Amino acid sequence: MSHRRIPKRKVVLAGAGAAGIAAAAILLPHANASQPGSGSAAGSNPRTMSAASAADLISKLGPKLGEAFGGAYYDAGKQQIIVNVVGDDSNVINQVNKAGAVAKSVENSVGELKSAASTLAEKATIPGTAWSVDPKNNQILVTADRTVAGDKWNRLESTVKSLGGGMARIQKSAGEFKPFVSGGDAIFGGGARCSLGFNVTTQDGQPGFLTAGHCGVAAKQWSAQQNGAPIGTVQAATFPGDGDFALVTYDDPATDAPSEVNVGGGQTVQIKQAADAAVGQQVLRMGSTTGLKDGQVTGLNATVNYPEGTVTGLIQTNVCAEPGDSGGSLFTQDGNAIGLTSGGSGDCTAGGETFFQPVTTALAAVGAEIGAGGNGGAGNGGAGDAGAANAGAGDAGAANAGAGDAGAGNAGAGDAGAGDAGAGDAGAGNAGAGDAGAGDAGAANAGAGDAGAGNAGAGDAGAANAGAGDAGAANAGAGDAGAANAGAGHAGADGNGGAANDGLAHNAG
Repeated sequence: MSHRRIPKRKVVLAGAGAAGIAAAAILLPHANASQPGSGSAAGSNPRTMSAASAADLISKLGPKLGEAFGGAYYDAGKQQIIVNVVGDDSNVINQVNKAGAVAKSVENSVGELKSAASTLAEKATIPGTAWSVDPKNNQILVTADRTVAGDKWNRLESTVKSLGGGMARIQKSAGEFKPFVSGGDAIFGGGARCSLGFNVTTQDGQPGFLTAGHCGVAAKQWSAQQNGAPIGTVQAATFPGDGDFALVTYDDPATDAPSEVNVGGGQTVQIKQAADAAVGQQVLRMGSTTGLKDGQVTGLNATVNYPEGTVTGLIQTNVCAEPGDSGGSLFTQDGNAIGLTSGGSGDCTAGGETFFQPVTTALAAVGAEIGAGGNGGAGNGGAGDAGAANAGAGDAGAANAGAGDAGAGNAGAGDAGAGDAGAGDAGAGNAGAGDAGAGDAGAANAGAGDAGAGNAGAGDAGAANAGAGDAGAANAGAGDAGAANAGAGHAGADGNGGAANDGLAHNAG
């Protein structure tokens, strides 16, 4: 299959297509005020840091605190970590303060929250319900959609009450939980429409991409256009169960699969590495139905009871999504791959809850790496650094290779939203030197904690790469909206979709 290149300007932050990113940048300092009652011991000096660096610190600090650890979250307004502490052990509080975090006294430990989640799974696995750890409120947040009524509601409510006061709370959702079907670039298979999440490199060096598992089980082959020739074949898919992710490999091993997200208007955001989410973190979602949207991570280790079955280990957010958005990219402004759109309730008019498959977990399960691979650790330059000066205009070459899959060391998702943070997030303060590209308006690439110390140039690699015409991505328009009544795992009817948008133009022939 020959690679089709569509000339476009490679500017990360410019024009109407990047309006959502600019809005997110404005919102970030006000995203989350610190909670009442938080504080630190006299003489302590809380550190300011990026969300990615915060996730790394939380993953290391949580296990050290033992039974006194009640979870943690990121205060985006102050750029600080708030660590929940059970009891008044001065040694524990001192550990928190010495780590540069703020200690907050709470009632429930991580162990108790995990036990409560297990009880819900045992007694209240009801279609239309979901729960996740909410470290800001030190509770399990239980959500019930509009289908949960009568005996189902009574069963859910009694189970939550049995957990004891202050352990969990219930909120109602006006929508209905179902897997969505879309993301960054539109893909089509078996009458369903989904979205490409992130390009990856498999263990044997083949180019491929991640998408939602419920898309992977809906069709074996996927195309870039409705009723078009297949461009990729599903190699692995998980749904329902321990996640919602699939690996698709490109049928043509020579396919150019840049490590970037198409955000519309001919603009892209370079993806440098995979990273774990932190509660309070500002995130962006790209969908071929609804375009670029932003919001916050509100919970981790979420369990969602879809009509098709229960899915565990997800990220909960307040970012909206609609049918046609499944499998799409959840990422940060500074280029970290965070999640794949799974499903949720509501829409982008009324709002709602949306759940995402963590990218780090999916990569570990399928044995792939973001972009053209790499180790993602300090000192490991991205593949884009090699020979980047030879990348001519219209050819991103290896410069699009991501800094690598940093998330392999992430702690288990069961750690109540605090231990979930992956140690793969490269260290704080290492602003990506990959912002150097003369033509790359590198605002999206700046930011502490981006892609570790040696990952300079992971995808930008110098002014010579700032050429016009990186392959592709005519963005999918709003006209591609999937049918709102599409069934779970099959959302997006055959008639929905402006195939002329050629959402995968930069990946397909």
